[in-house]
Amino acid sequence: MSKIQLSKISTRSTKNITKEAAKKKLLLLQIKLEELQNLMYAEGKQSLLVVLQGMDASGKDGVVKNVFDSVNPLGCSVYPFKHPTEIEMQHDFLWRVHSKTPPKGMIHIFNRSYYEDVLIQRVHNWIDEKEVQRRYRHINAFEQLLTQTGTTILKFYIHISKEEQLERLTERLTDPTKNWKYNKQDLEERQYWDKYMTAYEHVFEACNEVPWNIIPGDQNWYKVLLITQVVVKTLESLNMKYPRVEESLMLETLQGNAEKVDKRKKLK
Repeated sequence: MSKIQLSKISTRSTKNITKEAAKKKLLLLQIKLEELQNLMYAEGKQSLLVVLQGMDASGKDGVVKNVFDSVNPLGCSVYPFKHPTEIEMQHDFLWRVHSKTPPKGMIHIFNRSYYEDVLIQRVHNWIDEKEVQRRYRHINAFEQLLTQTGTTILKFYIHISKEEQLERLTERLTDPTKNWKYNKQDLEERQYWDKYMTAYEHVFEACNEVPWNIIPGDQNWYKVLLITQVVVKTLESLNMKYPRVEESLMLETLQGNAEKVDKRKKLK
């Protein structure tokens, strides 16, 4: 794929769609997503892994809520990946991730992911360039393994502007309903914005066997619409089918039920 330059990609919607039109489209897509998720769960042969990446306040939590709000919780799980625990630090960087990948029939969502181990650690020089390249190779092999064993992977980078991020971080201080989201470290990480952009661009280039979807993130309604469209289109492409009872068993069962009904009628 051609090299992605985030500075040249808009963080806002195109002019050919309005917020009202987007909401109408989203409602129809959510109905379709509910049907497709039920089909995946029933079929039990394939799975979907959704990877969400983005800067602080880019709206990853909102994507989880507003894109997947319509699906049955039995068939969907969400896993946030924050700072590794002491036990996790004693293993390889993919150890804590592999057990959270989706079994057949399930949709799993990673709110942040294994990519943090080649982003924040690279930005802060906690690992050297040799280790970064080694981890890229491990990630590609890991994603290939999942893909070859029935898991479809969708990777989204939510592309928010630096100005919009500051506005949202400030809102967490002024809005009582969002105070709980405030983290002083988020503002500190803003100082490394350019380094993060470079680190993400390197990730897009090095780990693209499973392609990235760059999603404009400044307008939540547009972001949610685009991601829902990709998820629905991907699930539709899997050609899933509801499992059917074998015809011989079906006929036997129906015949048996019919006989039971006849006996009940005679008793009456």
